[in-house]
Amino acid sequence: MDWQSMLFQGWPGIIRTLLVGTLAYVTLVFFLRISGKRTLSKLNAFDLVVTVALGSTLSAILLQESIALAEGAAALGLLILLQYLVTFASVRSGRLARAVRSEPTLLARSGSFCDAAMISQRVTEDEVMSAVRANGSAELSGVAAVILESDGTLSIVKG
Repeated sequence: MDWQSMLFQGWPGIIRTLLVGTLAYVTLVFFLRISGKRTLSKLNAFDLVVTVALGSTLSAILLQESIALAEGAAALGLLILLQYLVTFASVRSGRLARAVRSEPTLLARSGSFCDAAMISQRVTEDEVMSAVRANGSAELSGVAAVILESDGTLSIVKG
């Protein structure tokens, strides 16, 4: 095992990582700014996949010398463009919106839990009660409904 090459392979690789990394970061921030607030909103499953793909692509640009900055920038731009196009189309098509995003789920209503919904969404009574308390109510009976939103947050509807 060659410890020296495992710990340090020379300055050219470090300089490339610093230069390309900085430029790729600036490119990604620029693309995210022009793509709009939707790209940076609370994440639903679709947005999470795009965000992970962007991070993976940025990592590959930084660490793989075989990927030129222009190719990496094109990949980042493509991912953001595809996300923009899908969200643009999903705003205009209910069918596509349902395919891309999950629907909100009612977890509690009028002081009682919706057990089947909680089981299917893998949410515990303790999690619901924590959200109820965080909203200022001591008891479930103090709220009209608890809804699991498509981004994973719990919304409380006061009664």
